[in-house]
Amino acid sequence: MEIPTAEEALERLKQGNERFKSGRAVGAGRVGSRHERLIQRQDPFAIVLSCSDSRAPTEIIFDTRLGDVFVVRVAGNVANPSSIASIEYAVANIGTKLIVVMAHQNCGAVSAAMEGGDASKNLNLLMSYIQPALEPPEQDGDIVAKRNARINADRLISESDIIRGAIEDDGVRVVTAFFRFSDGAVEFD
Repeated sequence: MEIPTAEEALERLKQGNERFKSGRAVGAGRVGSRHERLIQRQDPFAIVLSCSDSRAPTEIIFDTRLGDVFVVRVAGNVANPSSIASIEYAVANIGTKLIVVMAHQNCGAVSAAMEGGDASKNLNLLMSYIQPALEPPEQDGDIVAKRNARINADRLISESDIIRGAIEDDGVRVVTAFFRFSDGAVEFD
């Protein structure tokens, strides 16, 4: 299967989200004739770095089938070494052209960062990735979540030679998105 361009992949995500919003979703869990191919290899058309929040399941929000999207989920959709390495794998070994960093409405990780973190060493490390989105100070968590997505998208590029090279040489594109629970819509930058 030919990997779609970044623009084609983005359009597929938008169409899938439209089906999800309108209650016409059909993709979740479907495999169909692709079953044998999926046993041997994967060929996702997009990579999505999203939050671990149980209310924001990427594959369902975009109405995708099994194998369509390479998803990396971590609280606060942060680009830490593990999530960057996972995305580098998909870019370098699968050839996927679109990377989406998706934030969402009422993000608990963003709220925790806005409240000053936690006593746990590991949670505080996670919060440190969100901390730059708090400057300048902002009271609206959704604005901070959108800013955090942009900062982490930029971090993917600045901290990865693989991703940066793929952008320069292979037509890879990094975009941000924001999922609203209120109406099911995803807005892209």
